[in-house]
Amino acid sequence: MAGRTQAALYEEINLELSWSEAELPQAERTKHVHSLHPYLGKFVPQLVEYFLRRYFSPGDCVYDPFVGSGTTLVEANTFGAHAVGCDISAFNCLITRVKTQAHAPASLEMELRRILENAQQRPDRDVLSASEWLANWYSPRALGELLRYRDAASEADSEVRDVANLILCRSARSARLTTHFDLDFPRRPVREPYYCHKHKRTCRPVDEAEKFMRRYSADTASRIREFAAVRQATSVDVLHDDSRTVELPTRPNGVITSPPYPGLIDYHEQHRYAYELLGLTDRRTAEIGPAVRGTSRLAVDQYVDDMSSVLRRTGDSMAAGSPVVIVVNDSRSLYPSILERAGLVLEERITRHVNRRTGRRAGEFFESVLVCRSG
Repeated sequence: MAGRTQAALYEEINLELSWSEAELPQAERTKHVHSLHPYLGKFVPQLVEYFLRRYFSPGDCVYDPFVGSGTTLVEANTFGAHAVGCDISAFNCLITRVKTQAHAPASLEMELRRILENAQQRPDRDVLSASEWLANWYSPRALGELLRYRDAASEADSEVRDVANLILCRSARSARLTTHFDLDFPRRPVREPYYCHKHKRTCRPVDEAEKFMRRYSADTASRIREFAAVRQATSVDVLHDDSRTVELPTRPNGVITSPPYPGLIDYHEQHRYAYELLGLTDRRTAEIGPAVRGTSRLAVDQYVDDMSSVLRRTGDSMAAGSPVVIVVNDSRSLYPSILERAGLVLEERITRHVNRRTGRRAGEFFESVLVCRSG
């Protein structure tokens, strides 16, 4: 959008999809399971709701080749559609499984309390056996509490274990030796008192993890109970796979997705605590557009190749004319070429204003919704 005036840009904005804080408060943007774990780059569920109503019917199958934190799959389920999602990140798949599984809220809450009590009663954990990364980013007390909770969670049934592991990861994110105002992109461990831009006073690094596990256990149980009241019995498939080569279990009726941007976020490193604590399969070398690759010409060309491959395979999995809704900030104007190479026909391009409220990010931000049809 270089060279365009602010006035010209605002003339093209779709106001219906550019919700203000008053129109769409945080409680609605993060309703029920949408806030089980912080996740950078996710789109608001109301955007998915809008395009589900516009292009799909209950009973259809919606596919998201970049499942991320599961927003599309959660909303497809409450809409009454079947859902399939694919992601190269094992942690993203964990988040989405927990959000979309059918839980028995009362028994789940009881099991989560039992895991907390079990963890508290265990003897002190030998933190020397932990990885160098964990030892570097956590105080001995916090790391010991995380490891004891992990051990207690490992004894639970698989469904409960998934939920407990997500609580563990959310707690680990908060318990790192970093500043309160830099949880999104901490650069190095902080061990001394510091001036906190969030609280406007001197703060100390976190020295414990148990308080977070108690807080997040209660919050998680509450959010899952809230989602259970609107959850539908339609199927949800979460595939830990590469969307360039994945074999889908069913034929989708269309797509709603928000793909990664080139050189912006390394999602494996973003959630490193999860991979270190849970021993998840790390497939970062297969990530599309990770920050570690940068935005060199070579990296951008690779991104275009990869995205074209994903969308070509996605289009081939559906009937001709199926809707493909892509939410993206195409500041580099890469998508005209990507769509052409993928065999998708652009039907409409919608520009919306995005309020950026998380972490220390601020300023104007716009994204495009590319409404396409499979060839």
